[in-house]
Amino acid sequence: MDGERASRAESGGDGEIPAPTRAIRQARIAQGLSLRALSARAGMPYSTLSKLENGKMALTYDKLIRLALALNLDLQDLFANVEQASAPIAVGRRSVTRAGEERDAESQQHAHHYPAAELLGKMMIPIIIDVQAQSIAELGGLVRHAGEEFLYVLSGTMELHSELYAPLALGPGDSVYFDSGMAHGYVRTSSEPCKMLSVSAGAGIQQLAGDAGKSWRFADKLPE
Repeated sequence: MDGERASRAESGGDGEIPAPTRAIRQARIAQGLSLRALSARAGMPYSTLSKLENGKMALTYDKLIRLALALNLDLQDLFANVEQASAPIAVGRRSVTRAGEERDAESQQHAHHYPAAELLGKMMIPIIIDVQAQSIAELGGLVRHAGEEFLYVLSGTMELHSELYAPLALGPGDSVYFDSGMAHGYVRTSSEPCKMLSVSAGAGIQQLAGDAGKSWRFADKLPE
């Protein structure tokens, strides 16, 4: 049994696969790419991509961006056919994340730390990002996704690059709120580490938040 048949056999159907992951798999197949071809294009291990497609690993925000770039897709395309559930009605719910307890995900471009990862049905996704890329080329290009985004620089300096504005220099305490449907990317300009808080909200982001929350239990112990 080859890798493609093995992947389908392991998944046992698409019922438990998060909607964005199904969309990525459909786009990969439509473009005639094998798992190995997409893993090479996205710079992602074959085993990681196989686990993602089988619902055995979380599709975190950074992985979603890398795969969307590799498939030449806008992030909103991955959610275009997803039926959005109404916001959950909950009174007094909360999620506390102690220092150092955030769920982590790392790529060649940035390291992401996810507070409140276990909370399902979130209306927004908070992410603490260690900005590592020092150029747009290193970043792999600009990305866009439906909704809005708020950035607050915690330490170091960076630039927010976008398709409509000149690069925006940001330092500790600076913040910016912008339409994330505008292609954008983060570039570190300081020699020391740069850390920022990003909060994303929007219809597609809400779906990703729910799917990621359901998948975190798989993400902790599976090596890439």
